[in-house]
Amino acid sequence: MKIGVISDTHGYVDPQFAEVLTGVDAILHAGDVGSSEVLDDLRLIAKVYAVQGNVDAAELDLPSSLAVQFQNLRVEVQHQLPVPQQELENWADGALLPRLNPERSAQFLESFDPTTRVVVFGHSHLPCLLTIGHRLFFNPGSSGKRRFSLPRCCGMLELFPRGVRGSIIGLEGESGGLPDDVWLPLGE
Repeated sequence: MKIGVISDTHGYVDPQFAEVLTGVDAILHAGDVGSSEVLDDLRLIAKVYAVQGNVDAAELDLPSSLAVQFQNLRVEVQHQLPVPQQELENWADGALLPRLNPERSAQFLESFDPTTRVVVFGHSHLPCLLTIGHRLFFNPGSSGKRRFSLPRCCGMLELFPRGVRGSIIGLEGESGGLPDDVWLPLGE
């Protein structure tokens, strides 16, 4: 099973989506959609699950967060996490520095349903793909028009019987500096 992951489109549907997301079973949009036309265009590719971002109008009628079950994988989607992305990166498995404030990181992890294995988020426009414990945290970066000097990208979750792989896909031929694919075993 393949699940497309996008965020921060800000009203722009990249023409590459039709190709990059071909064959996905669903699309997760982590907010700052920008317009109903974005959702309509994405629905031509696959079923869309979207959350409200901080710039989305109430008329889009999107939830602030949602949980979606794909076979044996529970995914939570929200636009902005309650901790800065940099802090999340410091807590990641394999981080070079010891985890500062372990009580804060434990409290953060306990805020998710115990069966959640993947957390999709956006807001920062910076791609992020890492594990903390038995969870994959996935920010696909910004899929909208270029802002600042940040890369434009989206992502893919591939579900297998024994795990899930997350990957970041550069748009406009971008691949340098993007996070490496991450594999998360399931059933642990």
